[in-house]
Amino acid sequence: MVPKPIKSTTLQTKIDHLYECLRNYEKVIVAFSGGVDSTFLAEASQHALGEKALAVTAISDSYPIREMKAAQEIAKQIGIRFETVNTQELDLEGYASNPTNRCFFCKTELFDKLRPIAEKYNVGTIVYGAIPDDVGDHRPGMDAAKQMGIQAPLIDVDLTKDEIREISKVWDLPTWDKPAFACLSSRFPYGMRITRELLRQVDAAEQFLYDMGIRQFRVRHHGELARIELEADEMNRFYKKETRDQINEHFYTLGYTHVTLDLQGYRSGSLNEGVTKTQVRQVS
Repeated sequence: MVPKPIKSTTLQTKIDHLYECLRNYEKVIVAFSGGVDSTFLAEASQHALGEKALAVTAISDSYPIREMKAAQEIAKQIGIRFETVNTQELDLEGYASNPTNRCFFCKTELFDKLRPIAEKYNVGTIVYGAIPDDVGDHRPGMDAAKQMGIQAPLIDVDLTKDEIREISKVWDLPTWDKPAFACLSSRFPYGMRITRELLRQVDAAEQFLYDMGIRQFRVRHHGELARIELEADEMNRFYKKETRDQINEHFYTLGYTHVTLDLQGYRSGSLNEGVTKTQVRQVS
């Protein structure tokens, strides 16, 4: 299917440049989470390469079932070839012990599992959805990608998050307004050991809020305390005692004895606050 034209000459130029980059790779595997950026990259790869593009989604304990199912549906809508692969990052001590560079081990495990698939299909390039907005943030996973030769074409053509959302809307991608999502391990303070049981606990807590119709949120896990981060316009829901009681009662059944609302609201990577470059170097 021919993509809808973009009115902005600047954006169309970036898209054309992206197509050129992807065609130069000849064949690609897209590390596909079903989020805003990887969906856009998968769509662009399908436009540029057709059957020479393959989207692969990693199934792991830190990836909610609802996200995996959504990724499958999105890949079907895009029309890109699609496969899944199982990753076992929790078996890596460097991941399970949850240091500040935890994501380095996660991405290393992912790309290690993608390589055999690339060899199977004689694909020379693996791409992922890192964007210019990520540069300069605390992103150990980008270090892993760089070391392993994984390409980030959205950075190469300087497509920002806002631009990707704008183009995704024109292209009728269901992710154009999808809230930001990070793996469930990001809900735990650095240094708190991550286990399958704790991941399931957080997943169940977030699924309950999701089923209530709340879109952008996080449940941060602090032992017996669950700290809920919400967008400002979602906080009004908590003025109702009935809503608070429903959440408290359900979270209690999951093992939380205290449930709090973070008055600063939702912010991406809030558990990175206070992480210094020195600390990152010490654990890397």
